[in-house]
Amino acid sequence: MATATYVTTPPALAPPGQPDISYHPDPAKYQARRDRRIKSGGLANSLPKGLPRQLTGKLVWEGDKLAETYEWTYVLEPNQLDEIDLAVKHFKSLGLSLGHISQQTFPLPRLHSELRRLSDELHNGHGFFVIRGLRVDEHSREENIIIYAGLSAHIAPKRGRQDKKFDGKPAAVTLSHIKDLSGPGNNAVIGSPAFTTDKQVFHTDSGDIVSLFALETAAEGGASKLASTWRVYNEIARTRPDLIHTLTGNWDIENFAERKFISRPLMYYQPATDSTPERVVLQYARRSLVGFGALPRSHNIPPITEAQAEALDTLHFLGEKFSVNTYFQKGDIQYVNNLALFHARDGFTNTAEKQRHLLRLWLRDPENAWETPEPLKWKWTQLYEGWSPEDEVFPLEPYIRTAGNKSG
Repeated sequence: MATATYVTTPPALAPPGQPDISYHPDPAKYQARRDRRIKSGGLANSLPKGLPRQLTGKLVWEGDKLAETYEWTYVLEPNQLDEIDLAVKHFKSLGLSLGHISQQTFPLPRLHSELRRLSDELHNGHGFFVIRGLRVDEHSREENIIIYAGLSAHIAPKRGRQDKKFDGKPAAVTLSHIKDLSGPGNNAVIGSPAFTTDKQVFHTDSGDIVSLFALETAAEGGASKLASTWRVYNEIARTRPDLIHTLTGNWDIENFAERKFISRPLMYYQPATDSTPERVVLQYARRSLVGFGALPRSHNIPPITEAQAEALDTLHFLGEKFSVNTYFQKGDIQYVNNLALFHARDGFTNTAEKQRHLLRLWLRDPENAWETPEPLKWKWTQLYEGWSPEDEVFPLEPYIRTAGNKSG
């Protein structure tokens, strides 16, 4: 089957002075910009002071070779599925709201140690894994959400807030539905590819861990792609150290949910400590720099530079080069270290019988968590702090969250 790369959303209008770059990368424009900038000369030929020439460890991998050394799919056994079903019954018997789902209220006495081992793999191993075999069709929508949040509580117990309002009221929405909601009435407001069938280019989400649970897969396409930030860093450091300067410098990044922008780097270096290795962290979403659909980049934000435009495309095309495809099966849950890996998605086609529908959680495991870079700490506080279990909302049906909604 050919790779699905469907693009259905017209490009967002660029603000004055913005380089010729849009959400979906254009290889010809990238190559021309790269050649033009190299020919012009004057580019830094050494790395920023203190940054490594090469990172090493399990997080440095290439997708076409990874399966030779790493089995990333953890298949649940019948007795483990039975234990999960018992945990669902136990939680429902408590009569609590879904915000109270935790290791204590969703007990998994035998599976717990395996899930803690998998958390270690996220933070200190290859940076991702897939849990396979959940019996989605045997449970209601609410029960599947309970299972998802319950299993996740044993891997990374803090859930992150993905929206600050629901049904027009303040709330801590900690579950999102990733589903095509395009069509008449919505096309004029959708500003995120998550709610379309479009290809999603390489990016990170917010928070430490991003997780996706496949309630249903597409009729065709929709492959999830993961890439090692560390492998991409090594390649850029070797071939274009000037772009490491660009990535670690300040960028003006739009916050569509709050209609403002902040200035911060996309890439952060963390030196080794007595207990942790040296690390590189990447945090960015391309649409926050070039816009998407109904949410173009605002005219009151300085345009990105030619160097930044090249850096964005470099990240994307190297991500593609070194990525691995994790083809979702119905009932799969994928967990990804969002600080060490970045991800993308092929476009897809739905039918009446097969409509791609994922649930998403942003998570943090205080026991294993990486240090949050200083410029991101305010964001992490908004994600993980400041509400009670009673404030937490798990929508049962999809909606366009505020950050991807022009009318939000």
